[in-house]
Amino acid sequence: MTEEQNPNQPPANEQQKAARHKARQQKLKQAVDARVAAASDEKGVLLVLTGNGKGKSTAGFGTVARAVGHGKNAAVVQFIKGSWECGERKLLENAGVQFEVMGTGFTWDTQDRDKDTAAAEKAWQAAEQWLSDDSIDVLLLDELTYMVSFHYLELEKVLTALKNRPPMQHVIITGRNCHRQLIELADTVSEINNVKHAFDRGVKAQPGFDY
Repeated sequence: MTEEQNPNQPPANEQQKAARHKARQQKLKQAVDARVAAASDEKGVLLVLTGNGKGKSTAGFGTVARAVGHGKNAAVVQFIKGSWECGERKLLENAGVQFEVMGTGFTWDTQDRDKDTAAAEKAWQAAEQWLSDDSIDVLLLDELTYMVSFHYLELEKVLTALKNRPPMQHVIITGRNCHRQLIELADTVSEINNVKHAFDRGVKAQPGFDY
């Protein structure tokens, strides 16, 4: 029996497909390896998670959890959502993560600009303290974008603190409509877009999944 007739040998066309696939993957690996080798710098990364879709805060908290898993020190400042019971906070505080919570809830509920501004300033004081503390490896500024867009916090003050933070400190900013200057300053920006949302079909936010 010839090699071509061996029932255990893949057909010639399958062998060709396998060879082409292997060649493509080898080429891809070379490109990826080259990029990995070129990325040799180490520095604190400013990550912005913005857009109208669900999952920005969830992604931010996931990064904090990852840092804790690696033995890093992390802190979180929560703007806007502070009046809700937060599953992430309950978990991460037990893991040593420090929290500062604005605590007023959604601005459309409070309808009190002076109260919201004062609460934002108080929360920002903690953020500024942690942004100058080189023992904090990762800092999450959850929903900070609203504080800037609503003019509760001065943009320049925020930018200055971010620029002057410890060189190895990672910072995550979440929220919709991120100011363009924060986006320009950031190292990584991800925009989470809304395709569809259960809330639009009458499904309420539920503990353990939405918060």
